[in-house]
Amino acid sequence: MARGDGNLSHDLLPGEKGPQDSCGVFGVFAPGEEVAKLSYYGLYALQHRGQESAGIATSDGSQILVYKDMGLVSQVFDEASLEALQGHIAIGHARYSTTGGSVWSNAQPTLGPRPDGTVALAHNGNLVNTAELLELLTERQGETTRGEIARGNTTDTALVTALLNTEGSLEDALAEVMPHLRGAYCFTIMDETTLYAARDPQGIRPLVLGRLERGWVVASETAALDICGASFVREVAPGEMITIDEQGLRSRQVMEPRPKGCVFEYVYLARPDTHINGRSVNESRIEMGRQLAREHPVEADLVIPTPESGTPAAIGYAQESGIDYGQGMVKNAYVGRTFIQPSQTIRQLGIRLKLNPLREVIEGKRLVVIDDSIVRGNTQRAVVRMLREAGAAEVHVRISSPPVRWPCFYGIDFASRAELIANGLDTEEIARSIGADSLGYISQEGMVAATAQEPSTLCTACFTGTYPVSLPDPTARDQGILPVTLEELSVKEPA
Repeated sequence: MARGDGNLSHDLLPGEKGPQDSCGVFGVFAPGEEVAKLSYYGLYALQHRGQESAGIATSDGSQILVYKDMGLVSQVFDEASLEALQGHIAIGHARYSTTGGSVWSNAQPTLGPRPDGTVALAHNGNLVNTAELLELLTERQGETTRGEIARGNTTDTALVTALLNTEGSLEDALAEVMPHLRGAYCFTIMDETTLYAARDPQGIRPLVLGRLERGWVVASETAALDICGASFVREVAPGEMITIDEQGLRSRQVMEPRPKGCVFEYVYLARPDTHINGRSVNESRIEMGRQLAREHPVEADLVIPTPESGTPAAIGYAQESGIDYGQGMVKNAYVGRTFIQPSQTIRQLGIRLKLNPLREVIEGKRLVVIDDSIVRGNTQRAVVRMLREAGAAEVHVRISSPPVRWPCFYGIDFASRAELIANGLDTEEIARSIGADSLGYISQEGMVAATAQEPSTLCTACFTGTYPVSLPDPTARDQGILPVTLEELSVKEPA
């Protein structure tokens, strides 16, 4: 899988690869509204889901315009670019690459031809049967189309866009293509006159529907509805396609729902002010912290989070344990995506680019340090060392998810299985490896209970190795490698 450059707590060290967010999608149909600016603010609320590139497509009913570039939403767009995107329909995308490289040609929304016009598509998720889809596309449209994709956008999104170029309505084309797709997908799609949204039958990634006074909004998270003034209506159902045009909204259940929502959305990926399936993500994380305290108590003087991802769970741990909560580290909020590489001297300081300890708070204290996950262990090792250098008497690490032992093929870019520290070491060995006095992970049962969801409706593959959507390559599960880009599939050039 491709390497990202996200502004995430696990990416604190140069070269450290932690769990990277999937993408964020947004869509709006609102005559009389400034849909480009609504999309801009919607993407701003979804920035945590992807920091590599951003794009918006709009339509005024007769033509589609697209503006996209590498960088953060605030770096890509300004008043002039947004003013140029006129219309009453828009889709937007904030990208983190899990298939295809981090280059401009892979930025979204993608554009593709249709017999009756143009289609634009934004995608959150990851498809596991790219090879099958490429063969299907070649069968339908020939080697020329296959070669054109190979020379341009090399993501699974480009394949889906090309597969929608069929006779008949776009609505029917999407309904026909969806059953061929395996993996996680949330789409916002538009042609010149209509907005569409679709979600895979497992509903692995979140997608919600909101109402504006003069229109409708779809988005990856409820936080994006809040920022643009839309009221939450409901989740887009797994396997559902929504169509919005001048006649209003209509729903089509294309595939039977088999819910398997990603539990890691509750643990880390989603914003804490988002709600998923009626449950506050922030409250889920606080409850995970409470459960951690019940499962792994320890005598200590202070509970501190690894900011910002560990903060809600640290609050919960402190509440349940009765140990004081404190801020032991300060995070530099402005060290995110940067085009300036640090010098070797700065690089050697590593974690201090983003975190710095408050010596007066932690010196002489027995600390409980809360984080959401351990992937390779490099960042936790550096945090423990930094806290000891600042005078901590003891450092006890507590993690609000179980050990990550398996890669994700549905839109989260974990390290490969061979790099996952929990894949080769038990808990005591990991504690020694990172230099902690003790280490405790929440149980899977405790984590799932904190989400207030039925266990059977959640995907826990990264903890269990049980994948809800089968992988076409039987060796992928053990190797943690799945050919997903067109380059890796050795795309044939047309004769």
